[in-house]
Amino acid sequence: MKIATFNINNVRRRLPNLLAWLADAKPDVVSLQELKTADRDFPEAAIREAGYGAVWRGQKTWNGVAILARGCDPIVTRTELPGDPSDEQSRYIEAAVNGVLVASLYLPNGNPQPGPKFDYKLAWFERLIAHAAALLAAKVPVVLAGDYNVVPTDADIYPSKSWGNDALLQPESRAAFRRLLDQGWTDAIRAIHPREAIYTFWDYKRDRWRRNAGLRIDHLLLSEEAAERLLDAGVDREVRGCESASDHAPAWIVLRNDPKGQ
Repeated sequence: MKIATFNINNVRRRLPNLLAWLADAKPDVVSLQELKTADRDFPEAAIREAGYGAVWRGQKTWNGVAILARGCDPIVTRTELPGDPSDEQSRYIEAAVNGVLVASLYLPNGNPQPGPKFDYKLAWFERLIAHAAALLAAKVPVVLAGDYNVVPTDADIYPSKSWGNDALLQPESRAAFRRLLDQGWTDAIRAIHPREAIYTFWDYKRDRWRRNAGLRIDHLLLSEEAAERLLDAGVDREVRGCESASDHAPAWIVLRNDPKGQ
């Protein structure tokens, strides 16, 4: 079972890129972020023609998350992160697909910091940590997939001082991510590639793609029941080099289908 996360950075504008990647990579489940489109404008017909059912929560201009499933329709379990009924930003959706609970999340960027946007980022992180604990307690295979807007360590960014004041690298952001992992989640990319320089995001500015000046901010975190089925993980970095590409590349995992390993 191949599960991917992809910040598409405008699903309508980059629909050809998405469809080409789906045809080539053939993931079974995809978590999308930054749809940047209203619910009614989500390209469901084109995605279904490509062989995928979809559930989504859109938002005009900003945010928006979706889950795609090859050959079936995801079963929605949640369309928002609990903990703040006043939060109207579309940043979380959760669905069951073939016995695995998959979340697509788009954690706030938090810039500029300090300030209200960074405060919102940290508050959203606290809500995620609380909900993640409840998911772990269910003792089922769970994959928290998405754009976390956090560079976990200095090994997850190209050698640079230019990002020093960015919200993605602040000690508070990194500490929250570490507390999430310490609940018992497995960072799938690092589990398979513990020391390799792997990036999922290359800013459009300053020729960063050509220079491979990247960051790893898209993560797939696995509950124990999912982690014991982990076979492989990686990043389809070549997708970032396509014409009209998102500034992110898809990250993915492969889980053994048989939970007993037989």
